[in-house]
Amino acid sequence: MERLVQVVELLRRHCPWTAALDHASLLTYLVEETYELYEAVDEVTRAREPSEEALAHLCGELGDVLFQVVLHARLQQESGTFGLADVAGTLTAKLVRRNPHVFAPDGSLREAFPASVKEIVDTWQQVKRAEHPARTSVFDGIPHGLPALALAAKTLQRAGEPRVSDLLPAGGSTADGSTDDEGVLGRELLDLVRRSLAAGVDPERALRRAVLIHRDELEGPAEPSSTGT
Repeated sequence: MERLVQVVELLRRHCPWTAALDHASLLTYLVEETYELYEAVDEVTRAREPSEEALAHLCGELGDVLFQVVLHARLQQESGTFGLADVAGTLTAKLVRRNPHVFAPDGSLREAFPASVKEIVDTWQQVKRAEHPARTSVFDGIPHGLPALALAAKTLQRAGEPRVSDLLPAGGSTADGSTDDEGVLGRELLDLVRRSLAAGVDPERALRRAVLIHRDELEGPAEPSSTGT
């Protein structure tokens, strides 16, 4: 890790292309590298026995995303605000703080771990709310730039709405006789996209607008301003 940080520092000093980079110009690469990592992880998880090539691909994509993190931290270090060590320290403190079932407040390991999964999730959410007291909506903190489908899933999860399995019958059977809800729902989603395109509707925009409307309906009308006339 130390060598990686050193190499990035040297590139910033001696490579004109790297030296010209800033946070804004890196955003495109960050998005691209994140999607490439997603694909690499998916390739490995879908394979019963991932090939050496697939694993090497995953290792490389993890490195590409790590490079983005190191470079963004380096930019901030050059501006005199924080560096990679601060990023790592902040993350470490957050993990300790949000997992009190594992760590004591001083960061030491607890002697027993009696918490259930539900208790863990509830505690995690409580700590997050304490960290962000200014957030008044359950939907605060959901990135606006998420793709529409991811935005829909995150919004429904935050709203505590029923899981798909609570609303729809179990999926069909695969060749080996096992159920495949993911495959069935995937095909249904693909059919919806096909219908959308046939109707001349942008599926991304249609779903995004539907999610925002649903969110507004759940939150209800905004409180009238006390300073209004």
